Formats: sequence, C-alpha cells, structure tokens
Amino acid sequence: MQIHSFPEAATPAGLRVQVRQMQDRAWPSGSGSDAPAQATTHDPALRPLSMLLVDEGRVLAALDILFKEITHAGRAFSAGGLSTVVTSEHVRGRGYGRHLVTAAREAMIARHLDLGVFTCDRPLRAFYESAGWSLLPGAVLVGGTRQAPFPSDQSGFAKITMSDFFSAAGREAETTFRHSRIELYPGDIDKLW
Repeated sequence: MQIHSFPEAATPAGLRVQVRQMQDRAWPSGSGSDAPAQATTHDPALRPLSMLLVDEGRVLAALDILFKEITHAGRAFSAGGLSTVVTSEHVRGRGYGRHLVTAAREAMIARHLDLGVFTCDRPLRAFYESAGWSLLPGAVLVGGTRQAPFPSDQSGFAKITMSDFFSAAGREAETTFRHSRIELYPGDIDKLW
C-alpha cells in the first residue's frame, strides 16, 4: 500500500477513473454527468494535487489539496485545503482515509504553507481531528467569487471549518481567523473547498 501524489491533470488515467467512480458513488449528482471518468474536477488555477492511497493498482482512498494565496486581516497567507476526500465503500472503517488525510496535512507542511483550512460536515469533525486538524471556532469560509459569494454558513448548509497553522506567520495570526469570515474566493468551479 502506497500513497501516490500527482498534479490532478497528470494523474494516470486508470487511477483517475477509479477516483472519479468513487466520487460519483459518494456524491451522486443525479444529473448524469457528461464528463468523462478521467476528467479533472478542479480549477487548474488552484493547482490541485491529487493524493491516492493505492494497493496493487486499486485506489482505496483519495483526496485533492487545493492551493491559493488569501488575504486575511490585511495580511497575505499561503493556504491549502482538502477537497473531495473519499474512501472506497468496500474498505471504510479501516483507517485508510485517516492515513491519507494525515499525509495530506504533512504534505501541506512540507510545502511551507502558512495554513490549511477547509470545511466539512459537522459529523466529520472527530475524523479530521484524529488526523491532526482542529476546529476553527466560529470561522466561516466565503467561497465562490467576490461577485457571487458562497459562504459556508448559508442557510441549510451544515458545515464547520477545520484548520491548522503551519508557519510562524500563520500561528501568529491564528486568533484573527477565529470567529471571522475568511475570504477564500476559489472561483466558480470549486465554490468551496
């Protein structure tokens, strides 16, 4: 069992097809997507990095890390966030997802980011905490674009914000992120990561 990392667009087609099938089962759109199974799912401007836990050619778990420079409280920060975290339904409960999410956090640290921040469903809080992430109390990620914001606290959206602060600058500014609106603005494709 190994973790493989690729820029999303460079992920080998056979692995990308498996990931897309896992994503489609986890989040069925009901719209019958016309996109080919090997198609990418993220905005290339976010420099998506796909991380896959693979055993003998079979993808057990997958996620993408998205990257963006953000401005918060008048300061610029390099940020990364988790997206499309999924584990094959046949192997759930064995710790594979946690292993991959932990590795993603370590990959963000190795890239010298200031912070990692993302939203998740409330029931997943303990899962992400077990992989080294922390709840960012009262924080709201504002996704979408400046012209069409997509906030994580919108009506009917039960999301919480998880984070970790990696650099000295990030740790120094951590309190400014609590109970705040964090202007992420990743665009129209990845409205919120």
